[in-house]
Amino acid sequence: MSDLPAVPTTRALGQSGITVSSLAWGMWRFAGPAGAARQLVDAALDIGITLFDTADIYGFDGRGGFGDAESLLGELFAADPGLRGRMVLASKGGIMPPLPYDSSAAYLEQAIDVSLRRLQTDVIDLWQIHRPDILTHPQEVAGAVHKAQAAGKIRAVGVSNCTPAQIAALQHFLDVPLASTQPELSPLRIAPFENGELDQALQMDMAVLAWSPLGGGRLADPTNERERAVVAALDAVAAAHGVGRTAAAYSWLMAHPARPIPIVGTQNVARIGEAADAFAVRWTRTSWYEVFVAARGEKLP
Repeated sequence: MSDLPAVPTTRALGQSGITVSSLAWGMWRFAGPAGAARQLVDAALDIGITLFDTADIYGFDGRGGFGDAESLLGELFAADPGLRGRMVLASKGGIMPPLPYDSSAAYLEQAIDVSLRRLQTDVIDLWQIHRPDILTHPQEVAGAVHKAQAAGKIRAVGVSNCTPAQIAALQHFLDVPLASTQPELSPLRIAPFENGELDQALQMDMAVLAWSPLGGGRLADPTNERERAVVAALDAVAAAHGVGRTAAAYSWLMAHPARPIPIVGTQNVARIGEAADAFAVRWTRTSWYEVFVAARGEKLP
C-alpha cells in the first residue's frame, strides 16, 4: 500500500502571494458576547489556524441579523488592534435577501465598503463572491473587484458555490488570477471530486475552501446505509491513528492533490482544538478510496 503525502500545516492561497493555514475556521454561527467570541478566535489561533472565513450574511436568521458576525469580529479587532494582523481575513458578499443574489457592480462596491466598516479594518485579505448572480455579466463583476483591489480594499478575489463554467467565465474578464473557490465538500458530498471542480482548481492553481466538511453534522449522526458506510470507513482510519472521526474527515479531504482547506465550523473551544489532530492522520490509497467508494454508494468503474 502506498502512503499519500503528509499534508503541510500551511499552503499558498492560490497565486495571491498570501500564505494560509491548511485548516480554516468559519463564522457562519459566530455570535454571543465578545468575551466568549474571543475565546473561540483564540482557540483557532492556538492550533495554528490563520484563515478566518466570514460573510456579510452570517448572522442573518431570516428576519434580521445581516452583518452581525462581521460586526462581532470588528468589535474584537477594535478591542485588540493586534488581533487583525494575526489572521488572514476572508469575507463574502452578493447574497441580498430577499432578491436573493446581486453581483451588480453598484451592489458589490457597496457591500465591500459596508463589510470593511463592520469589520473595522482597512482591507479584506480574501473577498469572495458568495453565490453566482446569473443576471450579472461576469465582466461587470470583474470590474467591481478590480476597482476594489486598485483602491486597496481587498487583496485577493475568490468565488463560492460557482460551477467550473462560471469560474472560467469570470476569470476570462479578470486581470488577476482567482485565488480560491469555495464549494460544499465533504465525505458525504463528493461531487467536486468528479464534476471537474477540483480538477479546475488544480489547473488554475486556486485554493479550495471546503464548506460543511462534516456533511452538515450527518457524519456525527448517520441516518442511512450510505452514511453509515462512510462513517465506518472513516472510523477505521481514525482508530488506527488515535484521533476522532472529525479529524479523519478533515484529513481525508486534505489528502486530495488540490489540498482542500476544510472550514471548521464548530463554535466549541474543545472541538476547535481537536481539529489539529487531522495532521496526525496518514492515508493510504486503499483507505482513502474505501471512504470514496462508500460515499459513491457503488464500486468504481
